[in-house]
Amino acid sequence: MKSLTLATVVLGLAAALTTPAAQAAYPERPIRWIVPFPAAGAMDNIARTLGEEMSQTLGQSIVVENRPGAGGNIGAELVARSPADGYTMLIVANGMAVNPALYRKLTYDPIKDFAPVSLLAVVPNVLVANKAKTSAKTVPEVIASAKSQPGKYTYASAGNGTSIHLAGELFTSMAGVELLHVPYKGSGPAVTDLLGGQVDYMFDSITSAKPHIDAGKLTAIAVTTSKRSATLPNVPTVAEAGLPGYELSPWFAAFVPAGTPPAVVETLHRAMVDALRKPAVQKLLAAIGAEPIGSTPAELKQHLAKETDKWGKLIRARGIRAD
Repeated sequence: MKSLTLATVVLGLAAALTTPAAQAAYPERPIRWIVPFPAAGAMDNIARTLGEEMSQTLGQSIVVENRPGAGGNIGAELVARSPADGYTMLIVANGMAVNPALYRKLTYDPIKDFAPVSLLAVVPNVLVANKAKTSAKTVPEVIASAKSQPGKYTYASAGNGTSIHLAGELFTSMAGVELLHVPYKGSGPAVTDLLGGQVDYMFDSITSAKPHIDAGKLTAIAVTTSKRSATLPNVPTVAEAGLPGYELSPWFAAFVPAGTPPAVVETLHRAMVDALRKPAVQKLLAAIGAEPIGSTPAELKQHLAKETDKWGKLIRARGIRAD
């Protein structure tokens, strides 16, 4: 009996000594970072920029995989069903808060199936007009012209439920005006028609709008965020330009599958926040109009809940559907 007891004690001590070592070894292999949208967009750029810096900190490669489709739902479901071991991450945008109300049925739960890691960045949208077609240069002028001829003026979007669309829905709702929404399959064709004069306005991402603003083809009227953008410092916010309380901040954040060990989440969180503080990373993000945030997992959880409530109410009130 004594020998059995001694063996048990020895085994217990061995387990106690090896458990911290196993945890400390994370990560032991490359980490997948799922981008649920096509390559070359703002989300993809943010993941690749941060992933490269984080891999140096963590000592393992971070492999970015693009899994686009269904408004980001295909990539999100993949991560939700992945092992909760810290080797599969997801980068998301506002869709994480929007999709529960936008889609009649989701194959995952944005709250229950994921553990938050950190808010990453904001990439403002900017209300732009075709300079050759539309004379409006300010928010009051946009509102006045829309009220004078309800339903005449149009705004393009990258599709139903995108931040570009919701920015327009929030604007028309708060301003009490009618603008005809023209959805496209992506931002590219929407911008093409805006430049061609087929539509009047667009609440486009600053990333894709700025080159056309700089070229003098589009008029930058106002940014949708609560603060002015460092990329367009002379352009007012919609709120300060004439629609108090208006705010849409297209945000990006990182999540892992629910149940991922807290120590692993903390390791990833620390690497992300450290990367966001690096001047080289900030410079690369600034090039696409992205403004770094960084947050605790708890702050991201609160932010997601607040955004889900805000946009869920608007989507239901306006009868917006993904299809």
